[in-house]
Amino acid sequence: MSQDDFAFEPIPGLPALPPEGETILWQGSPDWRGLAWRAFHLREVACYFGALVAAQPVLALVQGTPLTATLLPMTWLALAGSVAAGLLAGLAYLAGRGTVYTITSRRLVLRFGIALPMTINLPFSLVAQAGLKLRRGGSGDIPVSLLPGERVSYIVLWPHARPWRLGRPEPMLRELPEAERAAAILARALAAHAGSAVSLPQPATAANDARLPQGMAAAS
Repeated sequence: MSQDDFAFEPIPGLPALPPEGETILWQGSPDWRGLAWRAFHLREVACYFGALVAAQPVLALVQGTPLTATLLPMTWLALAGSVAAGLLAGLAYLAGRGTVYTITSRRLVLRFGIALPMTINLPFSLVAQAGLKLRRGGSGDIPVSLLPGERVSYIVLWPHARPWRLGRPEPMLRELPEAERAAAILARALAAHAGSAVSLPQPATAANDARLPQGMAAAS
């Protein structure tokens, strides 16, 4: 994906200029390393192939075959695992590079896609609640639940969807390096849209123990 793939956008991450009176409050992108680790399950794939490689000498001992006979299958398994891990890491890098999350004074915009870029606009009038899941180091996710009757395809959203919420898919700003700051901005914007006040979050003291902005819930 070249730097000119989104040259048609008047503002990176937005398909058109915001209408008069709408202000861009924040823009950000996911960390591709976090996407690789948690969304593309690089860890599980690496562990799977690592277990297969480690099992070859054990199988050889059980079956009474020479250990030297395991060198070739171990090599092929290690090579296959390296290729699989490399492909997943590459996909995560492209997914992170092609994603821009935008919070405006009126809506949340998700622009994502590798081969086929897509843009999803979520006006605040459709948002029921936003959550926040923090990790050590300050990164985290912001899932957004929609009002009853409003629905976005889980397949279309993935990997920018809250895991395992297949019945009622929730868009999610995923693997944000400064999730708490983005959550505070979103909370203020939602509160302003609803006409209520909001308090700023305090620094988190644990990975999943943050004091959240008013109107935001902890995401599991």
